Order: sequence, then C-alpha cells, then structure tokens
Amino acid sequence: MSKVITAIDKSGSFRVYLTITTDLVEEARKIHDTTPLASAALGRVLTGAGLMGLDLKSEGDKLTVLFKGDGPIQQILATATGDGRVKGYAADPSCELPLNDRGKLDVGGAIGIGDLTVIKDLGLKEPYVGTIALVDGEIADDLTAYYYISEQQNTAFSLGVKVDTDWSIKAAGGMFIQMLPDAEEGAVDALEKMIADLPPITSLVEEATDNNVGKTQEGILEAMLHRIFDVLPEEYQMEILSFRDLNWQCDCSRERLEQVLMSIGRKDLTEIIEEDGEAELVCQFCLKKYHFDKDDLLKLLEGIK
Repeated sequence: MSKVITAIDKSGSFRVYLTITTDLVEEARKIHDTTPLASAALGRVLTGAGLMGLDLKSEGDKLTVLFKGDGPIQQILATATGDGRVKGYAADPSCELPLNDRGKLDVGGAIGIGDLTVIKDLGLKEPYVGTIALVDGEIADDLTAYYYISEQQNTAFSLGVKVDTDWSIKAAGGMFIQMLPDAEEGAVDALEKMIADLPPITSLVEEATDNNVGKTQEGILEAMLHRIFDVLPEEYQMEILSFRDLNWQCDCSRERLEQVLMSIGRKDLTEIIEEDGEAELVCQFCLKKYHFDKDDLLKLLEGIK
C-alpha cells in the first residue's frame, strides 16, 4: 500500500499531495505484463489519477481518467476513488518504441495525438465530463492543462516511473500542487522557480528512500516533502495536514459481469447460448476470468425483462 502526504503552505496559498507509488505501479506491471514503455505510461496515469481521486470531496466519489490517442498504446484508462483505491490498464501493454531524443522512454509517442477525458461521478444525476486535446501525451502536462482549461484551476503535476533492467519498477511517484483561491502572487512566483529547478520525481523518490532507510513510508514522504519545499521562503513553508492511503484495488465481481451479460439483451445472449453454450469474461483491470456455463446463462436470460 502506498501513502500520500497532504500539506498546505503557511500562507494558505497552495496545497500539495505527494506520494511514492513504486509498489502500486509494480503490482500493475505484474498484472498486465507491461513493457518498460507501457509501465511508464500506465504508472504515470495511475499515480496521477490516484492523487486526483484523493482530491474528491467524498470517499464514495469516483473519477475516470482516459488518455486516448493515435499512438501504438492506443489508450490508457484509470479509475480512482475518494478513499484511495485505484486501478487501470493500457490497451496495448506490449507497446514498444525507440527512446525519445532525450534518451527517455517515449510516453508521448506511445500515446500520440488525441484527447484526455476526465469523468467525475459525484453521486449526482449526471457525471461531470471534461475533455481537452492532449498537450504532449507525457501525462503530467496534460493533467495540468486539464485543470486549467476544464476547471479553471492552476495546478502542477510531477509524475514519473523509473524501470529497472529486469523491467521491474525501480521508482515511481507523483506530486500534485494546487493553488488555492486566495493565493498570494509571491507564492506563484516562488513555486514557478522551485518547479523549474526540480529534479525528476523518480530521482527524488530514490534519494528519499536511500537516505531514510528504516523509516516508515510516512517518514520518508515527510523527508521528501521538506527536501522539495524547504527552498521556498519562510512564509510558504509546508504544514503537514494528513497521511492518506493509495492502493491498487480492483472491485470486479461475478455479479457485475452478470449485469454485463444481461445488458447485451435477449437476442445476443440467446445467440451465445445456442452457438457456444458458455461464456468467459475477463476483467480489463485485473485480468481475472469469470466463466459462465449454459445453466448460468439460461438463468441470466430468465432475468432479462
């Protein structure tokens, strides 16, 4: 389970969500058997969506983040809840491309030109849906642009995944900075300078982890928070608010898949019964298989009005 540290600056100008998601992204990598490029892309989306989920007002609220482009990975989808549960998948987990011109995994090239859609289910009659054109497909810039364009909020994301030589996840993490309504102009200037000089988030994760061996996740995150923000003037130093949980959790069930089968209608379900006599559905998020024999399907057919 990953932890998220939440904090606010002394002037009340901005708040921060900071997390190390190495274990969470490694779990997703194992489930989906992703290439290093797909791991980097999916890991960034999972981390970003998880932080966004914790910003929802209620624990039962849910959001979906969908990156869809013309690149070889096709699309990446992640869902997150207000209580820190996150899951996701990449349409092509075997996607591979040469390194980009900076010698890095080409996440932007994997996604290509397309759109970012964010769907928020806040328990109202209709969910909120916001869509923007992708900025560069590198995930962090796109999420930053989404908040500015769709929600008129100034934010900054830093997301990263470092893959080891054996394709396991060596380091992963993310930071979400959100300006508050009464932010001081000085805070904006100070943050912009800090962000411009900020090392990659994976370097900060590795540094904090290596320098704080034996400490709890909370202790490591606290040290990382101070390492990042202690460069700011005294009036913008951070005050810790809480520690939150963030973990991979798929909530699929046989009952949900039964509803999927029933939703295709009597005609199509009858066709499956007559032609195949059985059905097997696979959850896109965790790849768990659900088998339905002929008797199961007949019972479901009876339940369709």
